[in-house]
Amino acid sequence: MTTTQLPRSIRSGKSNTAERNAVKRASLRVIIIVLLLVYAVVSVFPFFIMLGGALKTNQQVLTNPFPFSSPPTMQTLIDTFEALNVPLLLFNSAVIAVGSCLVILIVFPLAGYAFALLQFPLKRTLFAILVGALFVPGVTVLLPLVILDQALGLNGTPLAVIFPVACGAGPIAIVLMRSYYASIPHEVHEAAVLDGCSEIGIFWRVYFPLSRAALVTITILNFVAAWNEYVLPTLTNDDPTKFPLPVGLQSLLSSNVVQWNQVMAAALIIVIPITVLFIGLQRFFINGLQGSVKG
Repeated sequence: MTTTQLPRSIRSGKSNTAERNAVKRASLRVIIIVLLLVYAVVSVFPFFIMLGGALKTNQQVLTNPFPFSSPPTMQTLIDTFEALNVPLLLFNSAVIAVGSCLVILIVFPLAGYAFALLQFPLKRTLFAILVGALFVPGVTVLLPLVILDQALGLNGTPLAVIFPVACGAGPIAIVLMRSYYASIPHEVHEAAVLDGCSEIGIFWRVYFPLSRAALVTITILNFVAAWNEYVLPTLTNDDPTKFPLPVGLQSLLSSNVVQWNQVMAAALIIVIPITVLFIGLQRFFINGLQGSVKG
């Protein structure tokens, strides 16, 4: 019996069931979209508060509950640049962030390649230790790091922050790079071996260029962590001319009368570079997290 020969009640029942299922799917989709919109608004609202506060006077920040005032004023940003040596603080933050990223890009992709493709003693044990290190709170090793910096004579220099930040990012960088290199077809490695490449040549000429998305991912993650670093620069340095931005921001909170509009302006200056970086590289960041290989 064909579909056209089925009783009308059966055909009608199937049609009603399909319509109800379609309505349920559409309703679920709407609910998910609404929840995501609510989450987005809640997440972005503090940023608008900060942006609006950076364009207000201090009196408006304390009395006006709305994010933006009319008319906005640029005087707050000017006063903040005068209260803080912003170009110097930006330079110090950039030295720490870029330096730690360079260390990570030189060392940890090599380690990830070794764990993915090479055979050596205690390979699984060492990798298990690295994975376990992901769950160790950074504050538990803070005092040993400060003592080690002092013993090596690094206190008062950017290296006192660069090396610990880079090493702290090591486990997640190695795990991510290992996963990425393992996802590349093994035939690529075999073809490079047949062409006469050494292991280091295979890495630099084949695997390293293919891992662009993963490299961007670990760079962004480390850059944000290094750019926002506050505790280590405070403990390893007492020279205000070598402070990064987050430590410089603290000086605005140390006065008897806190100018909250300037605090928000300084926070905005800290946030803008990493926001621009992420927006510009978000496609590579997402691809790197997904472990996809882009030729």
